[in-house]
Amino acid sequence: MPVRLDRRRADFDAAFAAVVAANRGTEPAVNAAVARIIDEVRASGDAALIRLTERFDGIRLTPDTMRISDAEIGHAVDSCADDQLNALHQAAQRIRAFHDLQRPADLDVTDDQGLRLGYRWTALDAVGLYVPGGQAAYPSSVLMNAIPAVVAGVKRLVMTVPTPNGVVHPLVLAAARIAGVTEIYRIGGAQAVAALAYGSETVRPVDKIVGPGNAYVAAAKRHVFGAVGIDMIAGPSEVLIVADGRNDPDWMAVDLLAQAEHDADAQSILITDSAPFADAVAAAVRAHLATLERATIALASWETHGCIIVVDSLLDQAPALIDRLAPEHLQLAVDDPMPLMNRVRHAGAIFLGRYVPEALGDYVAGPNHVLPTGRSARFSSGLGVLDFMKRSTYVACDEKGLAAVGPAAVVLAEAEGLSAHARSVALRLNRRRAT
Repeated sequence: MPVRLDRRRADFDAAFAAVVAANRGTEPAVNAAVARIIDEVRASGDAALIRLTERFDGIRLTPDTMRISDAEIGHAVDSCADDQLNALHQAAQRIRAFHDLQRPADLDVTDDQGLRLGYRWTALDAVGLYVPGGQAAYPSSVLMNAIPAVVAGVKRLVMTVPTPNGVVHPLVLAAARIAGVTEIYRIGGAQAVAALAYGSETVRPVDKIVGPGNAYVAAAKRHVFGAVGIDMIAGPSEVLIVADGRNDPDWMAVDLLAQAEHDADAQSILITDSAPFADAVAAAVRAHLATLERATIALASWETHGCIIVVDSLLDQAPALIDRLAPEHLQLAVDDPMPLMNRVRHAGAIFLGRYVPEALGDYVAGPNHVLPTGRSARFSSGLGVLDFMKRSTYVACDEKGLAAVGPAAVVLAEAEGLSAHARSVALRLNRRRAT
């Protein structure tokens, strides 16, 4: 059964601390296996990718068939239903419009001592996008990962997608074309991450790898970090819903299950100020579980990681609990959500009001659905345009500017015992004095 907590009970603090500290999705001991796979790809390139793809995905590739051709992508697009393509286009347009607003401005100023200071933003050259494959269809993740990179100005966007037994969902390929992906390879797992990071005869390396994956993909991203950048190490999905008793219990129940159906390790939490409403939502969850296609997964998640918390005041007590949990998704299902939101510091994405289920954000709202999990919203943000750009600062000054600030640099360099540093400034200062 899901955990049931009451803020008025004497044992609440200890019980809530246990919820916060609970470990979800413990990874198997995959690090050693992943290290071997990465070493194999680095040593043998295409030959290793071909061997590993046959072993794990049951498909025999050649260097010529590793890349999915434009003709195959076109055929996949043609096989998609019109309403699905229209929905993808609408989602892509909204995602692109929101991310266009994130493009940063350069800075160029001259301070009162005559130094010209600034920075400029430039896009990464190449980004790799990992996409789960087979019968799984996550075209929305393709859009969410690829479009910010395109908006940032990335010219080469490389997608890898496993195709077990040769199967890849056509919507995934359609989303890649709509988003602007430039290359797609039918490889997956840790070997795909290795190929993106280090390259092979067929796959040229990239500068950053983004996108979700299983424990092997997550471990591989950890392993290659430093050689390339990564977006984040995503854990099981989670939602925290704050709802008063005036909500429809069915709505809140389905919102909780929308996260639970992702994965048995996903987590759904409800905070409410009404015990009868909490009971009604719990009953509605049980009723909806009877008709869900992924009921087994959702039930395992709800029974193992679900939680219902009853408090006296949502405005006074919920924000502190929210910040402790730092949820990936936060729904504030109340009449006036702004006062609540303004008291919250840590959440990946916030959905305001009764008519904004988190699922809307997964697909068509516009903001990115790639978000920090596992309480990492305390220190990180969701994916955006800036994740595909980097900032270079610059400094310019003339002799007058050097004279104004150079002596302090000499003093600090000498204090640190770096005589060449000090001398590189002092020589220029002495030349100015000599003239």
